[in-house]
Amino acid sequence: MSVPDFDPDCEFCAIARGHDRSVEVVCEGENWLAFFPLNPATPGHTLVIPRAHVADLWQVDPLLAPDLMAAVIRVGQAINEALTPEGMNLITSAGETAEQTVFHLHLHLVPRWHRDGFGRIWPVEGKYEDADLEDVASRIREACSEG
Repeated sequence: MSVPDFDPDCEFCAIARGHDRSVEVVCEGENWLAFFPLNPATPGHTLVIPRAHVADLWQVDPLLAPDLMAAVIRVGQAINEALTPEGMNLITSAGETAEQTVFHLHLHLVPRWHRDGFGRIWPVEGKYEDADLEDVASRIREACSEG
């Protein structure tokens, strides 16, 4: 089953193809594009997307992944140089439960400063027992060995 290169109903496909010029593009390559989201979390918050339609990170073609990660590093380094943030998050979501709202792979580069209003991204306390984690680790190891 092949994945379409372009989804005419996808807003990020329209941006990647240059059909929607409402965003501020900051950098681009042959297979990817980096732009500011319409509602940034912090100044410099940038999205890096593949030009081809890919639903989420777990659907990306392994041949595209290195180019996309190189783009994230290039743009992240540019954000660091231009804005000198105190830190930076790289965030991507897959599926509604993970709060994905646009179903075209996008990697958020979010520059961070103390008291930037962004808030925590991790739960304050863990709630899983070691025995549960051992079972989960075993199941993941088994799935990795099959792949």
